Amino acid sequence: MGSLNEAPGSVRLHIGVFGRTNSGKSSFVNAFTGQQVSIAADVAGTTTDPVSKPMEIHPLGACVMIDTAGIDDKSVLGERRVEKTRIAAEKSDIGVIIFDNTDMDAELEWVQLFRKKNTPILPVITKSDRRGAKELQELSGEVNKKTGVLPIIVSAVTGEGMDDVREALARLVPEDFDARLITGHLVGEDDVVVLVMPQDIQAPKGRLILPQVQTIRELLDKRCIVISVTADKLAEGFKCLSNPPRLIITDSQVFGTVYEQKPKESMLTSFSVLFAAYKGDLPYYLEGASAIDRLTNRSRVLIAECCTHAPLSEDIGRVKIPRMLQKRFGEDLEVVFRSGTDFPADLSAYDLVIQCGACMFNRKYVLSRIERAKSQGVPMTNYGVTIAHLTGILDKVVTSV
Repeated sequence: MGSLNEAPGSVRLHIGVFGRTNSGKSSFVNAFTGQQVSIAADVAGTTTDPVSKPMEIHPLGACVMIDTAGIDDKSVLGERRVEKTRIAAEKSDIGVIIFDNTDMDAELEWVQLFRKKNTPILPVITKSDRRGAKELQELSGEVNKKTGVLPIIVSAVTGEGMDDVREALARLVPEDFDARLITGHLVGEDDVVVLVMPQDIQAPKGRLILPQVQTIRELLDKRCIVISVTADKLAEGFKCLSNPPRLIITDSQVFGTVYEQKPKESMLTSFSVLFAAYKGDLPYYLEGASAIDRLTNRSRVLIAECCTHAPLSEDIGRVKIPRMLQKRFGEDLEVVFRSGTDFPADLSAYDLVIQCGACMFNRKYVLSRIERAKSQGVPMTNYGVTIAHLTGILDKVVTSV
């Protein structure tokens, strides 16, 4: 188990490495990180699935290196492997593209894919220890001409160019990558914040779930005064305060209960709503919530979970939200579930997509899902916004951070 002091993978900079089979991707990753992250061999298809490794790399800080299968994989399972590589691309904040020879049509397709997603790229030429100076010069010129970016020449054997790669990646980090805050401008130093955290079956014994941990850490960094209670102790918690708290952050499942008890001076929101803004596009989720009222007993709703946990009793996504929807719109309303990275390419069959808080995914990947829904004209919202809307308090919940 990782330390609580370690940055969660979902908030780390994701750097994906892409290229053809046997272009030297895995050897590059191992040399760059100084660790045996991936198996490297001169055998086609050695890397079959993306391999992710959380790292601390100066000057990048906390990041995740992703080694991927060959983009030209023609094996029996090649199509599935390339699809997983595409998912890795959707998660990548920066794409490192390995160029191995002057036949670079496949690589250039991925260059265009990244540019459509506004993802910065870094072209890299590998195996410099095996190439002559003239070959390197010609290949570098071709890559520069066709990508518009001067590639970095490296060798996994000698270590040549690895420092240049680190410096180049540091320059490519999106400017706002570390600037986003979960609680935004809602609170500052000395503000009192009450966290309502039901310790139900979803929370592993002895631990808090990730959104709670991340929110507490940020509030402490802001020098806030943080008080944590369970829903059944909320009234007692308020009695301990001489003044109403500035902000109350609750688990979405008890939105209604907390709203009934909160002081009128206090702002109210939920972990899920905050993460909708932190990880996704909250205005789009709010717009999507209006589509809930247009549902009927013939509607189809997709519930997209990031976790791949086995469904538990009273699961918020698998049980509680479907129950609320079917109670309002009829038992024939169809709810379809997808978990992990199993997110449909074609969303046209659905009247609404409801995304979880996405604490396990990085923002880049969540935004790729949102863009897919937007491009297909399918409304999308998230758990917290849905529950607030269905309980009639969305207009009373803080949705601007």
